[in-house]
Amino acid sequence: MKIKKQGCECTSKNNIKCSGESAFYGLGFIGACIYYISTSTSFWLGVLGVLKAIVWPVFLIYELFKYLAI
Repeated sequence: MKIKKQGCECTSKNNIKCSGESAFYGLGFIGACIYYISTSTSFWLGVLGVLKAIVWPVFLIYELFKYLAI
């Protein structure tokens, strides 16, 4: 049984594929990698930049909450 809802495709109870969010995260990851690596001054800061790029949504939400004073 296949169910389509808001850009997601459900092929079973536990298997849901949503491509929109994955593309957004992937582009954000690439952009964050480019930014953090280009601003790093050493190899290890570049490695740290890649790790930061993996969790970039956390920084985004943190800054949003700080801006909204929540």
